[in-house]
Amino acid sequence: MKIFIDTANVDEIKKLTGLGIIDGATTNPTLLSKEIARQYPDYSSFSKSKILEESKKILFEICELVKGPVSAEVIATDSDGMVKEAEELSKIHENIVIKIPFTPEGLKTTKILSSKGIRVNMTLVFSPSQALLSAKAGAAFVSPFTGRLDDISHWGMDIIRVVVDIYNNYGFDTEVLVASCRHPLHVVESALAGADIITVPPGVLEKLLKHPLTDIGLERFISDWKKVFGE
Repeated sequence: MKIFIDTANVDEIKKLTGLGIIDGATTNPTLLSKEIARQYPDYSSFSKSKILEESKKILFEICELVKGPVSAEVIATDSDGMVKEAEELSKIHENIVIKIPFTPEGLKTTKILSSKGIRVNMTLVFSPSQALLSAKAGAAFVSPFTGRLDDISHWGMDIIRVVVDIYNNYGFDTEVLVASCRHPLHVVESALAGADIITVPPGVLEKLLKHPLTDIGLERFISDWKKVFGE
């Protein structure tokens, strides 16, 4: 299972890519706006064109850091607008994947973009039927939001198992990209379900690295060594 990092924070990405386990990244308008605000405290004075320019710079830098697919989301909600934005975003870097929301207009857009060779990550997917239609429209990735389903008392991981089975039944090339990951168990459960990818916030990834017994064991080994050989 591939691991993507779900953030637009360039400093966090630089730190985590050094681990050698990051295969790609996902962003959205919220994450990009937070990164612009972090880098430029005076961003409120920026024009719309300046904000778009800075967003593209951040996306390019992320692409150079992760060396894998980087999802960039459109803002438009109509197909013509989505296609126009997608074509502009795809020029940023060869690794850019276009995030399209699951709507009738989004399905239409996905079909158009996939026919042009532009990869789509269908986002805001909450049911197996939506995932099935996304694959039929030619999406390269489909992003079921497990955490948000958990929030409303649905078993979010159940959708992952069902979608993986459906895709395997029909040989779809669409990759299942588990999104809205809230904790390390989502990562383990996604791997058990056979998901292709999971995208995780930096905080969740850092929790994956930690185990108290590892820390205790390391401390004991070092302490025992020092007892024999000194500092």
